[in-house]
Parts: sequence; structure tokens; C-alpha cells
Amino acid sequence: MSHHHVDSEVGRLGTVLLHRPGAELARLTPRNNDSLLFDGIPWVGRAQEEHDTFAHALRSHNVEVVYVSELLAETVAVPAARDEVTHAILDDVRLGDTLRRHVAEHLGALDPATLATTLIAGLSRAELRAGSGLVHALMDRADFIIDPLPNLLFTRDSSVWIGDQVAVTSLAMHARRRETTLTHAIYRHHPRFAGTSLVYEPGLEHLEGGDVLLLAPGVVAVGVGERTRPAGAERLARRCFDRGLAHTVLVVPIAQERATMHLDTVCTMVDVDAVVMYPNVASTLQAWTVTSAGASDDLTISGPEPFIVGAAKAMGIDTLRIIDTGLDPVTAEREQWDDGNNTLAIGPRLCVAYERNVETNAQLERHGIEVIRIPGSELGSGRGGPRCMSAPIARAV
Repeated sequence: MSHHHVDSEVGRLGTVLLHRPGAELARLTPRNNDSLLFDGIPWVGRAQEEHDTFAHALRSHNVEVVYVSELLAETVAVPAARDEVTHAILDDVRLGDTLRRHVAEHLGALDPATLATTLIAGLSRAELRAGSGLVHALMDRADFIIDPLPNLLFTRDSSVWIGDQVAVTSLAMHARRRETTLTHAIYRHHPRFAGTSLVYEPGLEHLEGGDVLLLAPGVVAVGVGERTRPAGAERLARRCFDRGLAHTVLVVPIAQERATMHLDTVCTMVDVDAVVMYPNVASTLQAWTVTSAGASDDLTISGPEPFIVGAAKAMGIDTLRIIDTGLDPVTAEREQWDDGNNTLAIGPRLCVAYERNVETNAQLERHGIEVIRIPGSELGSGRGGPRCMSAPIARAV
């Protein structure tokens, strides 16, 4: 079995994949932030300080932190990986043949570390060493030939480990799809992950990691809404059943809107039998229970029933405790928007949360959950909290 293994949300966290925000965040402007899925223009230096505080909090609890940028630089030092990611860039139909040739020459001249930075931060017309042709001529100097990836900060979405296999996901929004190109290359070519099996890959039906909760060993919840589609949940269920990674998948419809873009924006686990949940949905969240029909290729589907009820049944416990975010409707709505539900469990009854969600954090502590508070005023401008910013790749079994 691989030393990378995750089968719950709350097992003691051993190793986590993060991305420290960098030059790609500085590319955000009032002109492009909407298309790049940010609600504001973050102060990059402060966002980096906040992220460093997050990483330090994890390390202080004996969590190994690995960074996407470092893994990517080491990955593109492998010729096959370099060819793969470069081909994905050059395959962009917007380039045209002449500009494509210039971009290929530019990328080919970069050392692995600089290439990795360019793949993340993007490439503007002004930064291209040489260019010609119609497409190049009609571009503004500030236009991007390779778009930046500011959402790479949210490493949860592009991959999720289920047992000892990894699902490299299929992101729904155009601005994020190249993230999985990079993640896919890392898991397939980096020596650290040699021999890793992929249970899901880009190009399949839309599925995002923020919608996948590992409620207990063998029990997976998948939110379907703005990002993950029902067909993606079905594909993941079939593959998990076929490989013995799960015996039950709960499919949970959520509102198709930005405030609830993923299941983990309304519900995350903080103990083996407890979730922190947005109270506006706690009583209405429903789940369809999916299991394997055995030797046939069919699935057995039952429900819907209240999510809390279906989850407890699948997990084999009497009840799944709910800790509400906020104490009143206005506070709850504000703290849900500010990722009050989006906690990262380091272990049972120990989680990381944004310090700004004062009432939610107090509620957690009233229920015996220790909260490690981190700043997130700038990090939160992309609508994501500690869980969104982390992809566990090893938890204690």
C-alpha cells in the first residue's frame, strides 16, 4: 500500500498539499477578476503572510507541508512531463499557428523552475521573448497568452485522495481547467508518487474535490450543484466500488450558486461523529444513497432522505451531530459566506478555521472542538477557507 492514504476527514493529518499564492495573484485586476473567479483584488503580500501562518500552524502540529510549485518544478524536470504540460499549453486554439511556434520556442528555453512559475503565473504578450503573426499583432501588451491560475491556491479541488488512490478531478469552470493538467502531471510523473493509481482523471464528467467528503472509511459524500454534476458523482461511485475504495456514496444536491459552490462550503467534519453546518441548509439537505448492485454493472439507489440521517446510517453510528455556524440568521449567513463551515480537521476535535468567524468558532469550542484560528482577510477573496486551501495526501488510518 502507498504511504499516501486518506480514508476520513478527521484522521490525524500527516501530509498536506498546499499552494503558496504568488505572482498569479498579482495578475488579478478589476478587468479580469470576475472571469478568474475572485470576488476582489487581494493584497498579495498580506495573502502570502496569511498563508504562511496557515502552513506554520500545520507544521506546529507535526503535519508535513508540501507545495505544488516545488513539486511542479521537480515534475517538469522529467522530459515526458515537460512535453505533456507544454503540449497542453500549445493546444490552445486561441494561439494560431504563428504565435504557437513562438510560445513553443519561449517555453522550450525555460529551466524547470522558471517553466513551473510560468505555468502557474501565466505569460503576457509583453513577457514573450519574440512574437509575430496576426494573433500577436492584435493583442494588447498586457493580454495573457497563458492565463494565470490564481485559484490554484485552493488545492482541494483539483485532487482528492480516497484510500491509497487519487482522484485528479475534472473542473467545471474554464478558468480552472489547466490546474488539473498540472496536478495530473505531478501525480503521474513526480518520483514521490511513483506507482500511484488514479481513480479519476481530467476529461471525465465534472467533479471537484470541494464536493467530496470522506465521512468514514468506505463512506463518501459527493455534493452536486454548480461545479460537480450528477454524472461525475455516478462515475466516481462506480470507480470507487469497482476498486473497493467505498461501499456507500451519498449524493447530496446543493444550491447551484456561488455562495454554496461546493458541499464543503456548507458542511465539514470536525470529529468522527460531528459536522459544522450552515443552519439554513441543515434541515433541508437531502441525500441519495448509492451502493453497488454486486456482480452487475448497475447501481442501487435509494432516497432521498435527510443527509444527516443517511450519513449516520452509512457510517454505522447512531447520529451525526450538527454544530451550527452562527447564533442568528444574519450572523450565520455572514459567516457561511466567509467560509465559517470550511474548516480543516488536523485530527478529531482539532481544526483550523478563519479567525474572522467569531461566532462559529465559539460554537465549535462550546462543543469541545479545539480551534486553531488563522487570518484570512485576503485569502478569502477567492471564496475558500482552510479546507479549500488544503489537499490531504496522508492521514492516520
